[in-house]
Amino acid sequence: MNRRDFLATSAVIGLSASIDAQEMIAERKALGEVEATIAAVQQHMFPEGSRLPSAKAMDTITFLRETVTHSSYDRDIRRFVIEGARELETRTEGKFLMMKHDEKERALRSYEETRYGSNWLARIMTLTMEAIFSDPIYGSNIGQEGWKAVESFGGVPRPKRRYIEG
Repeated sequence: MNRRDFLATSAVIGLSASIDAQEMIAERKALGEVEATIAAVQQHMFPEGSRLPSAKAMDTITFLRETVTHSSYDRDIRRFVIEGARELETRTEGKFLMMKHDEKERALRSYEETRYGSNWLARIMTLTMEAIFSDPIYGSNIGQEGWKAVESFGGVPRPKRRYIEG
């Protein structure tokens, strides 16, 4: 490789890393804009007083945020999580957070009737269950309450670090 090709390749690689970093910053900002909606959906799915610990008690939104914004997380799924929440906000004319329980139920059931909404709700359900049943090192399943609720325990060996950097 000659010097000119080396410099051109290096510039492209550097620019690519910069673009990726800018995209991640934009996606984190976008997630922050819909985080309250996602947290409300999680809380609706896993409310206080059920057999399982509530989404709020397990701080599942923090788990979701840290998981989907991690560099190893699939970019398309991250965008899907964000866009699905935006779509729910659009469908409810920005009123989802202020709705009463029964209104939220109707809105979510209506959204579930669409293929996109059904897939989005399934993804939120999966991420929330991962939070409730993951090892507490990941910031949820506080006091191992998720495991206790189903009379189970985590895997062995337990993780020593939160995430592998990648």
